[in-house]
Amino acid sequence: MDISIIIVSFNTLDFIKKCIDSVMNSNLGKLTYEIIVIDNASSDSSSSILKKQFPDITVIANKKNLGFAKANNIGIKKAKGEFLLFLNPDIEVQNNTIWEIYEFMLKHSNVGAATCKVILPNGDIDDASHRGFPTPWNSLSYFSGLSRIFPRVRTFSGYNMTWADLSKTHEIDVCAGSFMMVPRKAGREIGWWDEDYFFYGEDIEFCLRLKEKGYKVYYAPHVIALHYKGVSGGIKKVSRSVTTANYETRKRATDARFDAMRIFYRKHYERKYPKPLTWLVYAGINLKHKMALASIKKYENRN
Repeated sequence: MDISIIIVSFNTLDFIKKCIDSVMNSNLGKLTYEIIVIDNASSDSSSSILKKQFPDITVIANKKNLGFAKANNIGIKKAKGEFLLFLNPDIEVQNNTIWEIYEFMLKHSNVGAATCKVILPNGDIDDASHRGFPTPWNSLSYFSGLSRIFPRVRTFSGYNMTWADLSKTHEIDVCAGSFMMVPRKAGREIGWWDEDYFFYGEDIEFCLRLKEKGYKVYYAPHVIALHYKGVSGGIKKVSRSVTTANYETRKRATDARFDAMRIFYRKHYERKYPKPLTWLVYAGINLKHKMALASIKKYENRN
């Protein structure tokens, strides 16, 4: 098997059907591939409907929502591919995207993960697909707005690496789990997905561990995937009009997002920086967390 395509889904039936169709209708040449869907206890009958509509794919129905990392690891145990492609259910790939990224991986044995140009419905690049590591300075520059004021200045734009030429293939720190192709060998070396993360942050951890093993992470913009972004979690403005998430799901996704920030900082930065800085970092995360919860509560009350 050349490629195992793993999709973790939660209440995204209409979108995941489009995702699977886009894969099956794309140009895969002579590649052998399989599609494995791990459904995290959706309430929209996703599992049964997908089994009927796509009898050739593998559907694993979890009895409860296990989160992104744990569900992916379940899918990996079933996967047979030399390469694994992790897709979000609200992704649609263009005709040659999978084939071209696969060819790129074959030509670059030192690449542990690669992504394509992931765009949003409004045509903007999905900034999560082209990331730097969230060091305290990169994070401060991003959340203070300095990176938006100086997007081409490397000192201030490290969070999303906007100083780079986005029209050319180049190395990045982090690509998003929404579209990430990984050689089985590399994934096995790092132990695949870190289950300390429930939702958000696990792709940053994944890429950091790859780099620690000497692998590179690449962005290849010559092929494209469309990402509706945030359909499951419901906390992204770009998909607010189409999300399937209720208030409880949005709250859980928000909590998971900020928990991921704390987990990553604790794992990788807490011992590197002085305690006063660490206190400020956690205070900032806690403040942003409270503001985000207030925002989704306000939105819920308006609707």
